Amino acid sequence: MRGLELMAKLGFVVSEFNRDITYQMELLGKEHARFLDAEVVCVVYVPGVYDMPLAVKKLLRREDIDAVVTIGCVIQGETAHDEVVAQHAARKLMDLSIEFNKPVTLGITGPRMSRPDAHKRVEYAKRAVEAAVKLLQRLGGD
Repeated sequence: MRGLELMAKLGFVVSEFNRDITYQMELLGKEHARFLDAEVVCVVYVPGVYDMPLAVKKLLRREDIDAVVTIGCVIQGETAHDEVVAQHAARKLMDLSIEFNKPVTLGITGPRMSRPDAHKRVEYAKRAVEAAVKLLQRLGGD
């Protein structure tokens, strides 16, 4: 690490679907960012996980955002819809990270997860924040 590290500036994209769970995830993510001396510059709320890529792209274009943390919860239903949503969102988020050369971390739980399982996994948001900060530290500037 360099002598004086700059504070990581994070953007959060949070799904409103299953808000009882993503609210807890968001709070834990913000708390962990403070613990890591990272700043959450902006939070964008989207209807669901599938809707995240456009908001993530908008944040990645901002010069005051170093990395984007996604927070969402995909709970299994009666069809394979949860798998389609999670897989396509994850793939597009990875593509955006590479396109913009900035970390986009996956704080999305699921698929194939029940509501009780989702409540047990709210701490995944902390992992996503930690991954963003570590990537920024380890990859350094351009």
